[in-house]
Amino acid sequence: MNYITSHTGEFAALAVAIFWTITALAFESASRKVGSLTVNILRLSMAFFFIGIYTLIARGHFLPLDASIHNWIWLGLSGIVGLVLGDYYLFRSYPLIGSRFAMLIMTLAPPLAAIFGYFILGESLNLMQMTGMIVVIFGISLAIFNKPVRGERLSIKIAPAGLLFAFIGAIGQGLGIVLSKYGMEEYNAFASTQIRIIAGIAGFSIIITLLRRWGNVAAALKNPPAMKTLILGAFFGPFLGISFSLLSVKHTQAGIASTIMAIVPVLILAPSAWIYKEKITAVEIAGAIISVAGVAFFFI
Repeated sequence: MNYITSHTGEFAALAVAIFWTITALAFESASRKVGSLTVNILRLSMAFFFIGIYTLIARGHFLPLDASIHNWIWLGLSGIVGLVLGDYYLFRSYPLIGSRFAMLIMTLAPPLAAIFGYFILGESLNLMQMTGMIVVIFGISLAIFNKPVRGERLSIKIAPAGLLFAFIGAIGQGLGIVLSKYGMEEYNAFASTQIRIIAGIAGFSIIITLLRRWGNVAAALKNPPAMKTLILGAFFGPFLGISFSLLSVKHTQAGIASTIMAIVPVLILAPSAWIYKEKITAVEIAGAIISVAGVAFFFI
């Protein structure tokens, strides 16, 4: 029991990776039906109500009205940086450099989180933890870069704008998790997530308004198959996933939490093979084994 308690943050991050694997499969299906911007605004809106109902039962508050000004400012900023800018620019990079190369650049998020954590939170990693991070990132990179993406050519398309967008996505993810830890302090993780989601909804609402995409959102609400997968993805993604990510950084360093949460591309191999009948190569298996071995460093 003491071992589990002393590694609460690491176990929470592992749960996040599992939750995000489920939500990635759900949102991949939904995005094909209604588009990524629509998926983002609807998933956050659904999660807002999921969290509100949970916190009403658990804390007696549907809204985080007991949060401090510090909580609202920094958690709100983390929501804009992580949930809006990070995701928006990541998706914008896909058509320019391909999703596989974009995901490869996103492996920079854990070391960026460690760097931001050092300067903003004063956190530092020991040699064992840094070794674990390097091993995990290497394993993920091996699995991603070897994996052919449906409909995507094998060649790497070096588009400067695409590289920049993917890098902004990595910065958004790394900085967002650090800002959320700074803003949360001792406040409830689920209520903190709701503040991030409120900021995320506001940010995506502005983008959708500027791009005049509200018609797409209205059409998605009339698409039952898409809504079913969105509800599933919202439950495991923004509701459980983001909430547990805050629970994770509350109990461990941001760099460690970000590294463990980044193993989604490895965890998704098996369900993708089952659902989409994709072949898993020996290199992907090797990458998965290496990543799991790297994660083990954080539990020693």
